[in-house]
Amino acid sequence: MENSNQNLIEEEIKKEISQHKVLVYGKGTKGMPRCGFTLETVQFFSRYGHPFEVIDVLNNPPKRELLSKITNWPTLPKVFIDGEFYGDTDILDEMERKGEVKPLLDKIFGK
Repeated sequence: MENSNQNLIEEEIKKEISQHKVLVYGKGTKGMPRCGFTLETVQFFSRYGHPFEVIDVLNNPPKRELLSKITNWPTLPKVFIDGEFYGDTDILDEMERKGEVKPLLDKIFGK
């Protein structure tokens, strides 16, 4: 990947993460997930009632590749909460079992 192009993509990713308290990079969109894991993640966050965004990176290999490098996480979806990378629904499901998700989201959204 050309370095200046990589820098532009990295800046775009940083901006997206800073603009959304809960951000999911996945395959498809919130309204039209294009894989089961992205659908599962949309359903997961929908249960909590807080705003979240899904950015489709299915057809953007350079962005997907850079996200994998930045996060050291090879698969989609990739979930960021309050600017921090959390992994995917396997991680979130475990956090939910421990009762950690609702307090985290309530804190971020000032509930």
